[in-house]
Amino acid sequence: MQKIMVFQQNGSGKSKIDGINKFGEKQFIIKTFDIDKPLPPVIDDTSDYLPDNIDADIVLDFLKHRDLADDLSVLCKKLNVPVIASGKKITTGDAICPPT
Repeated sequence: MQKIMVFQQNGSGKSKIDGINKFGEKQFIIKTFDIDKPLPPVIDDTSDYLPDNIDADIVLDFLKHRDLADDLSVLCKKLNVPVIASGKKITTGDAICPPT
């Protein structure tokens, strides 16, 4: 089974998680990394918000804060974990950013 890690803020990935669970025919293990607290407009050091390691085959990025999304992409590149950040324009790391 493939392991998917979903990074989300305030439930922003819920509909996608529900869709994967409904149509994925139980082929995926989904873990969520939730950030539900208020955030400052600029985060210089995201280490307080993001994990040091990611145990997943792929990451889905539904983070709304640009600093978190950028640093998540860099972290995934470092860990050699593909990340999909649909609808975003991330210029750091190797995030795949298809249009929505």
